[in-house]
Amino acid sequence: MSHGPRSGLTAVSSALLAMSRHLEVRDVLKTIVASARELLDAQYAALGVPDDHGGFAQFVVDGVSDEQWKAIGPLPRQHGILAAMLQEATPERLGDVRKDPRFGGWPAAHPDLVDFLGLPIRDGDEVIGALFLANKNCPKPTGTCGFTQDDEELLGILAQHAAIALTNARLYERSRELTIAEERSRLAHELHDAVSQKLFSLRLTAQAATALVDRDPARAKDELHQVATLAAEAADELRAAVVELRPAALEEDGLVATLRTQIQVLDRAHTARVTFTGHGVKALPAAHEEALLRVAQEALHNALRHSGAEHVEVTLHRRDTGTVLRITDDGSGFDPRTVRRAGRHLGLVSMRDRANGTGGRLTVRSAPGEGTTIEMEVPGG
Repeated sequence: MSHGPRSGLTAVSSALLAMSRHLEVRDVLKTIVASARELLDAQYAALGVPDDHGGFAQFVVDGVSDEQWKAIGPLPRQHGILAAMLQEATPERLGDVRKDPRFGGWPAAHPDLVDFLGLPIRDGDEVIGALFLANKNCPKPTGTCGFTQDDEELLGILAQHAAIALTNARLYERSRELTIAEERSRLAHELHDAVSQKLFSLRLTAQAATALVDRDPARAKDELHQVATLAAEAADELRAAVVELRPAALEEDGLVATLRTQIQVLDRAHTARVTFTGHGVKALPAAHEEALLRVAQEALHNALRHSGAEHVEVTLHRRDTGTVLRITDDGSGFDPRTVRRAGRHLGLVSMRDRANGTGGRLTVRSAPGEGTTIEMEVPGG
């Protein structure tokens, strides 16, 4: 791929603008690798964001089909050339990566990489990623051309801007998480202030009625009428708060779109891979959609916070008898018979109550070391 000075500058400019256009971390990573592969005319490009455990929190590739990627298997570890880029923070340009003494091989389904160019992505002194390309397209039908010093310098410019784009995306997501947390806190305070005051008055009035019931039945009757009034007001306050807590997206976009969006956010925010598949599901009654969403949120919270899962899969599909939500994780699992001791009792009770409230049912399948599957079926859809 050869550019004149103007066309080369245009290509670089387009790549940098594309990177700065996205605010979501995963979108930024995908744009970086696609831009790098196109700009340097390579067959393969990849970008890995390291975690703190010798692996990668995120790893994005370009030039490999979905089928190939699935066949390759688990994400790579931080070893060999990748480790050198991350630990030593130096560029690596090799004519044949397979001949390097640090090369440790790759899975059988992995494409055969030959010439290799990799650079660390740095934010100040911190290495926040490793960007690499392989198999530069050669204009000649025979022989190899490999990556040049100019390629290395160009990728260096790209890596610097990638660091800015990735840092901005992380700050955006962090800001959004804080905004959500602040909103939840505000709603919790409002709920507490509105309902707890009513309940406190309710308690005092009931106590007064109890004290009066023997010596002044007429006044006790008045106090009990007041108890009924306060109880109705508390119920109204609670109902109003719950309506406010109902996700607006559920009203506007429906269950499938809302689940897909929330799971995309969780996938970006957690090291575990979180995926969603939804098909053949029509609109459901509002109460059913909200119950399914809340069960999904509770099950996802358990899987991501407590199970140590590497992959959580959520599916929503139509069955002859109704609509089925399934959340499956490959985490530590537990014995459903001992949920009280496992600390999950309240969560499962809440999920079962939501399922029963829709005329549906909840099934929990799990065992220590074998992950967990939670399935909820509701009528209709």
